[in-house]
Amino acid sequence: MRCVIARFPFDLTKSGVLASMKGVTPEPVTGEFIIIGRRHYPAKQVGQVVTRQDRRDFSTGEVLRAMTQLGFTCRTRPNAASAPPADPYGPASATLGAPPAS
Repeated sequence: MRCVIARFPFDLTKSGVLASMKGVTPEPVTGEFIIIGRRHYPAKQVGQVVTRQDRRDFSTGEVLRAMTQLGFTCRTRPNAASAPPADPYGPASATLGAPPAS
């Protein structure tokens, strides 16, 4: 399939991407990722390996669009910040009691 990534045309196939990513250790996922086999790869890492370009030359959206068209599963890592922050003083306040009223 012909894809344009960073203004350069690439003829990518699913088997070609699988062969390129074989033996590549996945980096920690911080945002969008692509599931290749049983591994989760960051989109920028896949783009760099497949296109042999610098990660600053293309966007995550370009890689996700191309990999989705090839049939790979692409997802976004849920933010841990969406959970309410824990109150670090809650357990201590419960243990020590409320401050005296002045």
